[in-house]
Amino acid sequence: MGDPAAMTLMVASAIITVACCLAAGRSVPWQGRQSVIVMALAMIGMVVADGDPRISLLAGVALLVSAMLGTAGLRGATAVRACCHRALGSLVMAVCAFAGVAHGAEPVEVMSAHGAHLGTDAVAVAATVGVALLLAWTVADRLRPHPQRAAARLLAVESWAMTAGVVVMWAGH
Repeated sequence: MGDPAAMTLMVASAIITVACCLAAGRSVPWQGRQSVIVMALAMIGMVVADGDPRISLLAGVALLVSAMLGTAGLRGATAVRACCHRALGSLVMAVCAFAGVAHGAEPVEVMSAHGAHLGTDAVAVAATVGVALLLAWTVADRLRPHPQRAAARLLAVESWAMTAGVVVMWAGH
């Protein structure tokens, strides 16, 4: 990671995400709250650890478990879409964390030595596809109509802040 601006953006997005989610209160089920808190702690931990592969590995595992818990027992609930969006964010962050472990401080090279076809770096490809899906979901979710309640506005800010943090994490790893 190393870039102070990126590190600041990641910490700011983590804080904004948690603040908005917790301020939305009961409109976010416990699955969503735990997911947001784990994502924020992982993001801040990875910034503070500045590339320590043990912290990245621990964050990746915690994010995977959090993603699984983030959708547990939500069948039929009104918050399913938002919790699945958070779970996707957790999964993408986990892939980025694992990419940090796999590649260390070296930049990820996606093209092969010949430059003619995609390399075999499955982790980098998975992270890129995950970020693209997360961005598409965030944009599509904001295009559909939402009730104009304070909680809905908070959750919109939470969604964009989480997506921004994941994009910055992806760009840094």
